[in-house]
Amino acid sequence: MSAKRKTSAKAQQAKGTVKENVGRAVGNESMTAEGRTERMKADLREAGKKAKNAFKR
Repeated sequence: MSAKRKTSAKAQQAKGTVKENVGRAVGNESMTAEGRTERMKADLREAGKKAKNAFKR
C-alpha cells in the first residue's frame, strides 16, 4: 500500500471514529451510523491492500 493511500485510509478511519463518537455523545443515530460506515470502508480498503501485498510475496 503506497504511503499516500495508507495515510488516506488512516485519515478516513480517524474521521469515522470521531464522527461516530460525536454522534453517540449528542445522541444522533444517523451520525453514529455514518461514522461507523466511514470507518469500516477504510478498514476494508486497508485489509484488501494487506491481502494483496501478502500474495505478492
